[in-house]
Amino acid sequence: MGTDTARAVGFTTTIPVEVLFAAGRVPVDLNNVFIGADRPGEHVRRAEGEGFPRNSCAWIKGIYGVVRSLGFGEIIAVTQGDCSFTQALMEVLRYRGITVVPFAFPFDRDPDFLSSELAKMASRFGTDLDAAEAWKRRLDTVRLLAREIDRLTWETGKVSGEENHRWLVSCSDFDGDPDGYARRAEAFLEEASRRPPRKDLVPIAFVGVPPIVSGLHACFEEAGAGIVFNEVQRQFSMPGATGSLVEQYLSYTYPYSFFERLADIRTETGRRGARGVVHYVQSFCFRQIEDILLREEVGVPVLTLEGDAPGAVDERTRIRIQAFVEMLRGS
Repeated sequence: MGTDTARAVGFTTTIPVEVLFAAGRVPVDLNNVFIGADRPGEHVRRAEGEGFPRNSCAWIKGIYGVVRSLGFGEIIAVTQGDCSFTQALMEVLRYRGITVVPFAFPFDRDPDFLSSELAKMASRFGTDLDAAEAWKRRLDTVRLLAREIDRLTWETGKVSGEENHRWLVSCSDFDGDPDGYARRAEAFLEEASRRPPRKDLVPIAFVGVPPIVSGLHACFEEAGAGIVFNEVQRQFSMPGATGSLVEQYLSYTYPYSFFERLADIRTETGRRGARGVVHYVQSFCFRQIEDILLREEVGVPVLTLEGDAPGAVDERTRIRIQAFVEMLRGS
């Protein structure tokens, strides 16, 4: 990782990065560092070697391994609105000498609670909410580029589902460099706009956390389906952004109840003409239970895929994907 870890602040899931940029710090999504590593499994093995149980989430173990291996001195842990393992991760990291700053999204989407959390974070990093709001306005223009990439995915097919995934997932921290992200996104949009439209693939939606398994999007394309909606990744681009930071992060669906996410999923699958939904779930994650609600309410066929450790798509999953796409073609 090229980031200066003296200025870097790692975080366990998407947080209001505007506060960190306002403070002159470099936000780093630890999930992206983990899964983007040459050998992400080594981070998992380090965590297990230091006592993490094998039957716990590989994302949590990977984050721990990244923090320990790359020398992060300070991280923000989302204690409400994400993973139920995060509190234990915080405690172990604190024991190892890492400074851990808690941040909580309000389960009931209370604006006063969220405003208080934002103010506490700003004070903790030596800035204020006016400076953070100024950074929100600056990032609004960068996020528009990501949303244009998303539009080209489902309206024209000029952007693949995997490209969509990569650009949108990077909106969690803009690779620590929003201006650099914007330049690369503009160049990509210029290149993608010259491609011929592609409409020969069965449109499907990908919902759930970004996958730990590599190659899933390409596997669907090989089977004849195109991912036209990456649910959580799209949320990282703050598609519901409005006037203020509080409003923006209340519109961000991921930290709140599944019903906020379900409303977004139903709207977007309908708008994009998705004929089926792929629900990716992580092994040992409480969010697997939400599959019950999704299947009963989404209104299109659902294929549930479970991932555990980082690695390529296995043969059994490939066969299930092929059968699902063939079923959609015949329906």
